[in-house]
Amino acid sequence: MTIAIYNSLSRTKESFEPQEAGKVKMYVCGPTVYDYIHIGNARPVVFFDVVRRYLEDAGHEVNYVVNFTDVDDRLIRKAEELGTTVPEVAERFIEAFYKDIDSLGVRKATINPRVTDHIVEIVAFIEGLVEKGYAYESEGDVYFRTSSFEDYGKLSHQNIEELQFGIRIEIGERKENQGDFVLWKGAKPGEIKWDSPWGAGRPGWHIECSAMARKYLGDTLDIHGGGHDLQFPHHECEVAQSESLTGKPLANYWMHNGYLHINNEKMSKSLGNGISVHEIVQRVKPQAIRYFILATHYRSPLNFSDDAIAQAENSVDRIAYCYSNLKHRLDAIAGTNSAAGEVALLRNRVDRIVEQFAAKMDDDFSTPDAITALFDLVGEANVYLQDQNATVEGLELLLSAIERIDNVLGLLPLQAEEELLDAEIEGLIIERTEARKSKNWARADEIRDLLVEKNIVLEDTPLGIRWRRK
Repeated sequence: MTIAIYNSLSRTKESFEPQEAGKVKMYVCGPTVYDYIHIGNARPVVFFDVVRRYLEDAGHEVNYVVNFTDVDDRLIRKAEELGTTVPEVAERFIEAFYKDIDSLGVRKATINPRVTDHIVEIVAFIEGLVEKGYAYESEGDVYFRTSSFEDYGKLSHQNIEELQFGIRIEIGERKENQGDFVLWKGAKPGEIKWDSPWGAGRPGWHIECSAMARKYLGDTLDIHGGGHDLQFPHHECEVAQSESLTGKPLANYWMHNGYLHINNEKMSKSLGNGISVHEIVQRVKPQAIRYFILATHYRSPLNFSDDAIAQAENSVDRIAYCYSNLKHRLDAIAGTNSAAGEVALLRNRVDRIVEQFAAKMDDDFSTPDAITALFDLVGEANVYLQDQNATVEGLELLLSAIERIDNVLGLLPLQAEEELLDAEIEGLIIERTEARKSKNWARADEIRDLLVEKNIVLEDTPLGIRWRRK
């Protein structure tokens, strides 16, 4: 089945056809690295990680570019607050970003270009727009003439009069018209700056993505993604400046994820209700955050609450516990023979579930339905685990199917978290078993309490004592 993507530009689902068979050029707007990313930032990070994974699972080679905005007003203010430099602020929070996405099981992009490493490309891009009459210099600043691009507003589906309504010219701006946007900002005293044909200054926000996307992916992208809040003005301005320079579509498919709310209120600095990933992963399992994000369709609003996160934690625990039980049972019966007939019936059911998973992901990456397919597999596995005649082949079949789906969704614990208990705790489990055999109940209880402190739960099963993390 062909993958269908809801294209924000056409507002319809369209069959996905990359420009070059088997290769996908995908650009997603990344963070402005002046602080830790918040849970709202995490939504596109996690979702587009899944899109990238699924495209790769489908056999595509994905060139995935996510930029870092490492110079703007917020970085300048943060550097002043911390008594340091803009590059030092950027480096600090880029490192934090990598740690945060790693904890969420997000794979690094093919490349994360930084604005400050691409000033030459940005200046050249602006020069091209000026030469073609789409941009003009005004006392050290350079602006894009929105009236010169006939299709301005086509992505956000507004006409230029609607877009300009309510915009006012700020003090110090030197625009010809109120809707024009800045490409190059003349430097203020003490600010970080670079030389340009229009004097010392720095890039505007919108131009950076156009220049870096073009350098690494060419004139036309297959997929351009980001949050719904970026559709206007950021992506609209990208379209105008890129298509004015190249005469080609900036992207064939535009994807925008919905807003995130905190306890039914829009997340905003003014409300003070932002939650950083750096903070939340200290108290919530990272896989639960992924689950919470993916359990709602990416184009729908998403509401963060303690109850929603608690439900997500319970759900990922069910998946992880089933997977762990399968592996434990497989280890226990390794080397035995399988019954081909019984496994054939199981294989038919598993194959249908995997096909359903693929069908739902093909339909505009419907991760909620994909998760449902994963739980269907968990249900099959839990029933099979009760079968005293379970075989190696059957267990491996179930494990392989779960791993296939999870390779896209990323809901199982990371490998480092999956390792067995360290030697100290393994020894305590053995010692407790011996204490119970010798009826040394006091020592057995003492060890049990110690294991509880370490968030280890012991369970008696027909195959012996098992442990799991709480």
